[in-house]
Amino acid sequence: MIGNRNKARLGRTLLAASIALALPAGAWAQTAAPTNTMSAPEKEQAEVRTLMAQLQALKAGYADQVRRLRDLDAQVQALEARLAGRTTNQPLPARPAPGQPPQQVARTGDASGTQPIRNAQGSTGEDAKPSRSVEDVLQQEHAVFDRKLTLENGLTYARYDRKQLTLNGFLALDAIFLGNIAVENVESDTLTYNFAARYGLSPRWTLNLDVPYLARRTTYQKGGAGGSAAATAEQKVFGSHIGDASLSVNYRMLPETASRPDTVLTFGVTAPTGRHPYGIDWRVLERDNDQFVRFAVPSEQPTGNGMWTANLGVSMVKTLDPAILFGNIGIAHSLSRDFNDLDNNPDTLNPGRVQLGNVYTLGGGVAFAFNERTSLSLSFNDRINAKARVRPRGGDWNSVIGSDGHAATFNMGVTYALNQHTTLVSLLGIGLTPDAPDVTLSVKIPYTF
Repeated sequence: MIGNRNKARLGRTLLAASIALALPAGAWAQTAAPTNTMSAPEKEQAEVRTLMAQLQALKAGYADQVRRLRDLDAQVQALEARLAGRTTNQPLPARPAPGQPPQQVARTGDASGTQPIRNAQGSTGEDAKPSRSVEDVLQQEHAVFDRKLTLENGLTYARYDRKQLTLNGFLALDAIFLGNIAVENVESDTLTYNFAARYGLSPRWTLNLDVPYLARRTTYQKGGAGGSAAATAEQKVFGSHIGDASLSVNYRMLPETASRPDTVLTFGVTAPTGRHPYGIDWRVLERDNDQFVRFAVPSEQPTGNGMWTANLGVSMVKTLDPAILFGNIGIAHSLSRDFNDLDNNPDTLNPGRVQLGNVYTLGGGVAFAFNERTSLSLSFNDRINAKARVRPRGGDWNSVIGSDGHAATFNMGVTYALNQHTTLVSLLGIGLTPDAPDVTLSVKIPYTF
């Protein structure tokens, strides 16, 4: 019995010695206790405290090794991504100090399945670019400043149909109409080719040039021809010519932040390069016995308004991943101009001056970037024209009745990136007011260098 006790005591002494060699001096100083004055239960409690101290030391070392392994794994993955071309000029994560958590490295397809929210220009707090679909939406609805040169070819079809009932007579006994009833119908199909060039001067300035070319076919129909309510006359007029070209500049006033949208100011000038509508002779197709003109059509189709026009607008974009909200407001003012003839009668000349009314525009919408290539946009645009005025030579200014208008449209567009440089943009517009085209369909192909 005495021998067994001596052996057990010797084993405990050796265990304490080995723990003393493994632990730091401070830890051993805290856990060491004199053994010659301790009873057997006290010695067992001291051994438990020693083992617990050793376990805590091993856990601390293990946690430090895990942090080092994670840091090393993050550096290896970042280096592999750089070599594979998935990142450019991204610095490797710095090694954390001992006891500090390692830096998190965001990777596509990580366990969270989320991506960082980008603002209108793609900023996530780092120098990261927005997705291609977001840039394409901004190019169409706002402005993109990091594209050096973009050339855009577009084709737009617009359909316009307007009917008007004309009563030429009087009511007898407040119930019977005596006179002529004529139904007039104007149908217009317009095909517009538009060439646009957009050049980024700096991170805050872009320069834009738009040159349209219009081809138009207009069908004029008139009921009650020859005084008969059952007779209908029809005449078609074709025409094509360059439209009014415009030059504009975009200036980014306020970049997007977490609390405000990206705000861009646009100033532009439209030149009267198209064929103006003033003085175009009408061809008389039908006259009454008293030489009253019942049916006449223009000899050619206008493609511009004939005025120098200054445009000023503000557009804003706010990114709320995955939606992009955008809006715009603007005004256009035309300078007055003299013309040699304001009358449509080929037998007379009526010179004078024309002052078009201001044009006010308002719009807004939302776009959704489905993926890197595809996006969908829904928008509403409203255009209000004030009345125009004319002043015959030597006379006073007179307002032109019916020259004001209100054109509101609802638009739905889809953009799709064909390749690294080319994008396909499609837009469908539906007229909401009588002055707006019934339907418009646009296809644009911008090419970015």
